[in-house]
Amino acid sequence: MSKVIVIGGGAAGMMAAIAAAEHGHHVLLLEKNEKLGKKIYITGKGRCNVTNACEMDKLFENMVSNPKFMYSAFYDYTNMQVMELLQEAGCPLKTERGERVFPVSDHSSDIIAAFERILRKRNVNIQLHTTVQSIRTQDGHVTGVLLSDGRKQDADAVVVATGGLSYPTTGSTGDGYRMAQELGHTMKECTPALVPMKIREEWCRQLQGLSLKNVTLTMLCGGKLIYEGFGEMLFTHFGISGPLVLSASSFYGKCKDKSQVRVRIDLKPALSEEQLDKRILRDFEQNPNKQFKNVIGSLYPAKLVPVMIALSGIDGDKKIHEITKEERKNLLDVTKHLTMQVDGLRDYNEAIITQGGIRVKEVNPSTLESRLVSGLYFAGEVLDLDALTGGFNLQIAWSTGHLAGSSIE
Repeated sequence: MSKVIVIGGGAAGMMAAIAAAEHGHHVLLLEKNEKLGKKIYITGKGRCNVTNACEMDKLFENMVSNPKFMYSAFYDYTNMQVMELLQEAGCPLKTERGERVFPVSDHSSDIIAAFERILRKRNVNIQLHTTVQSIRTQDGHVTGVLLSDGRKQDADAVVVATGGLSYPTTGSTGDGYRMAQELGHTMKECTPALVPMKIREEWCRQLQGLSLKNVTLTMLCGGKLIYEGFGEMLFTHFGISGPLVLSASSFYGKCKDKSQVRVRIDLKPALSEEQLDKRILRDFEQNPNKQFKNVIGSLYPAKLVPVMIALSGIDGDKKIHEITKEERKNLLDVTKHLTMQVDGLRDYNEAIITQGGIRVKEVNPSTLESRLVSGLYFAGEVLDLDALTGGFNLQIAWSTGHLAGSSIE
C-alpha cells in the first residue's frame, strides 16, 4: 500500500483523492484554503452546474482544447457515474435545459458536503491551510512534497490538481504550473476563457443591462468565421457578456491578429432577410404618416430603439412614407448584422476557466502520469484542457481526477 499526496482540494483533487483511496492507498489531501471546493461554491452562480447529462459524443463536441486527449478519462469515469456517486452520497440532482445538471437544492454547498462525506468514508486525511512549495523527486521519481513552512511530506505518488488562474480569490494562482515547470514540463500559454468581452463601440455602453434572448452571435477574424452560437447575451458597462459571449470568448485566441476580431449579432435569426424585409414593409405600410421612431418599437426592445435609429442612419423624426428603399435596406442590414469590434477579454477575476496549461503531449492520456517524472500525475484545469459552458469543465475535472487517482499503482 503506497502513500499518495493530492495537491489541491477542488473538484479534480477531491475526486483524485477518492479514487486513490478506493484503490487501497493512504491518501493525504493538501488544500491551502480554509475549506475544500472553494471554486465550486461559486460555479453556476452558486448553484453548481455539476455536469451535463448528454450522450458521450456531446462531451467531446463541447471540448475546445485537446478533445482526443480526454478519450480515456471520459470513458474511465462518465457523467452518469458522477451523478450516481453524488446521489448515493445523499445529494439529489436535477437536469435542466441543455442537459445541465444541478443539485435539487440549488446550493453548490450540497455538492461539497457530499464529497466531504465520501472523503471521510474513504479515510482520506485532509489538511487545510497547507500550501505546497515544491514537489520533491529523486532519480526521476517523485518522493514527496516540500511545504511552505519548510516541512517535508513523503509520498510514492503526487497528484497535482491545483487549478488554473481564473478566480484567483479562490486560490487559483498558478502554483501547479510553477511546480510542473520546475520539473521540466512546458506550458501552453494561459489566457482567460469563458469570460466577458470588451467592446469598442460607445453605443454598446448605452445598452447596459439589456438582455437579448434567442439571438445568433457570430465571431469573425478578418472576415473568417471562428464561432457561431444561438442563445442569450447581455450588454454591460464595458461590453458584452452572457452565455453566448462566454462561449465565443473561448475561440478568441484562435485569431492571431486581435484587431481583426468582430462580433456580429442577428437580432431576428428566425426570419430570413427576405422575410424580415416583408415584416418591416408591412409595419411601414400600416403606419405611413407616423414618425420612424414611433414605428420601429415593435421590432426591438425599447432600450435598443435609439441605437438602432442611429445605426440605421434614418432620421427618427422622418415620416414612414418618406423612407427610401435604400434606407429600409440599411435598417434590415443592421438588424441582421449588428456588428461590434472586440477590444479584448476581461481578466481572470471574471473568467470561469483558464485556457492553456501543462502541455498534454507530456502527459500519458491513459493514466495522466507525467512522461517526464514517474509517480507524478496531473488532473483538472492545470492541464491544457477546456470546454464550453454547461457542466463540461467540471466533468473534465471529475474524469481526469478519477483517472489520475485510480491509475496510481
